Amino acid sequence: MSFSTRILYVEDNSESCELLGTMLPLYSDWKFSVTAAESADAAISLMKKQAFDFYILDYVLPDISGVELCERIRRTDSRTPIVFYTGMSRETDRQKALAAGATEYLVKPNDLIKLTEAVKNLLIEK
Repeated sequence: MSFSTRILYVEDNSESCELLGTMLPLYSDWKFSVTAAESADAAISLMKKQAFDFYILDYVLPDISGVELCERIRRTDSRTPIVFYTGMSRETDRQKALAAGATEYLVKPNDLIKLTEAVKNLLIEK
């Protein structure tokens, strides 16, 4: 893949955003461009300005839940992969996210390698 995969990472913890932006390229030979949004409103604003190849959402955001953001994205975009990468490990949280349209649900920090693999695999399927 010669182009840079554009990822929107919606996470209110700036350290997590920086870590993901640094770690994704280390686990893959693909080029990733990670844009961070610290709220759903910021994410929606960015989505209006540019297209993304992949969304990574946290479950807990300062304005609305990641589940609600996922539902909003799915109203207009049924194809772009959405992966939850969150500290919320309850099965009920996972089920809500998947019901809202998430493609995958991974728990941080343990699933970082799985996240990289999910990004690659879902983009290949896309």
